[in-house]
Amino acid sequence: MSKRDFYDVLGLSKGASPDEIKKAYRTKAKELHPDRNADNPAAESQFKEANEAYEVLKDADKKAAYDRFGHAAFEGGMGGGGGARPGHGHGGGDFSSAFSDVFDDLFGDFMGGQQRGGGRRAARGSDLRYNLRISMEEAFAGLQKTINVPTAVACSSCDGTGAEGGAEPTTCPTCSGMGKVRAQQGFFTVERTCPTCSGLGQIIKNPCNSCHGQGRVEKDRALNVNIPPGVETGTRIRLAGEGEAGMRGGPPGDLYIFVEVQAHELFERDGTNLYCRVPVSMAKAALGGDIEVPTIDGGRGRVKIPSGSQSGRQMRLRGKGMPALRGGGIGDMFIELAVETPVNLTSRQKELLREFADLSEDNNPESKTFFSSVKSFWDSMKG
Repeated sequence: MSKRDFYDVLGLSKGASPDEIKKAYRTKAKELHPDRNADNPAAESQFKEANEAYEVLKDADKKAAYDRFGHAAFEGGMGGGGGARPGHGHGGGDFSSAFSDVFDDLFGDFMGGQQRGGGRRAARGSDLRYNLRISMEEAFAGLQKTINVPTAVACSSCDGTGAEGGAEPTTCPTCSGMGKVRAQQGFFTVERTCPTCSGLGQIIKNPCNSCHGQGRVEKDRALNVNIPPGVETGTRIRLAGEGEAGMRGGPPGDLYIFVEVQAHELFERDGTNLYCRVPVSMAKAALGGDIEVPTIDGGRGRVKIPSGSQSGRQMRLRGKGMPALRGGGIGDMFIELAVETPVNLTSRQKELLREFADLSEDNNPESKTFFSSVKSFWDSMKG
């Protein structure tokens, strides 16, 4: 049975580009993989056929020979094909090698960040966290603050290369810059991180004395940080590229500032609303009147207390709360009354209160209702 044209196997036209060949093979490999075609007995042979075609067409020299002589280029010694049919022996069609190329293309970024032909990308620096405590007044108004962050920065002596004098690293002789080495184990090709360069694909022959080949040094950095109005505990601010420098010229990480707003002695916060507990005298609560209260912006507000107000009663001051983060208005402030019982009374005050108590039997509706319910409860228990 004559062999199918390799371009037809991959669904390509003659003259397809390397990218088109790789894309077509990747599609076929996913479509025909035996693990996904358990009910199709022909899938395995078609899968091998696709591997054989890709092994030839991905190689520029083999592809040129195939375009000129067809399958004969690899069967009778014509065109210098290597004397073995693709997919047979070790003259060309190593399925594991072909599939490995596509595997690298699909998953290389998830398996250590390696690049084909160039070793691993220079390691990105770590992200850093900075905990920042601010007052509630600062959270209300926002602020610009200078912080000192201990971090790793690019070494100035070697410009971050890790090599003395800023010399460029050289290609690793063990892996030829791939960052990985391969070992054949039966049908499979096993890849491991290169032990010489730790997967970087490059080595430094003369390490920098300042950073010892790391390309970075420990140093405190002063950064100006803008804290917007309305932040609250748990707010996270990201400063891109302000984290730890990468090794040997790698990109820096990010700096994350976690904000903690300190508790206030006067105000309690709930989102954009503020709550302020204000003590008032028994006489003021009974008679009513105006009181002056503080606001978070340092100002003063006046609140009218209705006569007969009880502890726990709330009154609202609109627009006197906290601003919403990134716009969206301002919350309200709620005044909660705490009616005080007078202490350290003089004899005259006690006399007046006793007289008041004798005259106020009908002025305490809540007490009257409560004790009426208590009497009913006791009567029902007796029954």
